[in-house]
Amino acid sequence: MNPTLPGEPVGRTRPVVVLVGSPGSGKTTVGEMLAALLGVEFRDTDADIERMAGKPIPEIFVDEGEAHFRALERAATAAALTSCVGVLALGGGAVLAEENRAALVGHTVVHLSVELPDAVKRVGLGAGRPLLAINPRATLKHLMDQRRPLYAEVATATVVTDGRTPQEIAAEVAALLKP
Repeated sequence: MNPTLPGEPVGRTRPVVVLVGSPGSGKTTVGEMLAALLGVEFRDTDADIERMAGKPIPEIFVDEGEAHFRALERAATAAALTSCVGVLALGGGAVLAEENRAALVGHTVVHLSVELPDAVKRVGLGAGRPLLAINPRATLKHLMDQRRPLYAEVATATVVTDGRTPQEIAAEVAALLKP
């Protein structure tokens, strides 16, 4: 039996909430806490991609390139949106694909917003993040500026994460989900 929230139909086949945001916004950390609060599963499409590829994301970028990674990301997003029944965290760049943005229509999508100083503190400067390998601070700023309008496009709500603990953020998102 699929887990449901109070007031949700039995047999839910879609995520309770989808988290989007820049690297360092807290999608995984907050998502895990939120799922625990709600008593539902947590799923991260980056982890799905690593399972599908049989290797870590940085190796996918090195071995097959970004285009291959983005194709895996589109497939992982499509699969997760139709099979995850809990909290779903999408990779930071998932919103770049038009088909992913279209697939998010009708879902509850929360944009975890973060500004550059907090993002840098949280992600460090590039460790394990292939797009941040060269000039990480400038690259992260560029990615954030490029993606912010796309996060806003797909979001049904935005939660500011700067200067806040993951517990505070998870509690705010949980409160947004109550009927």
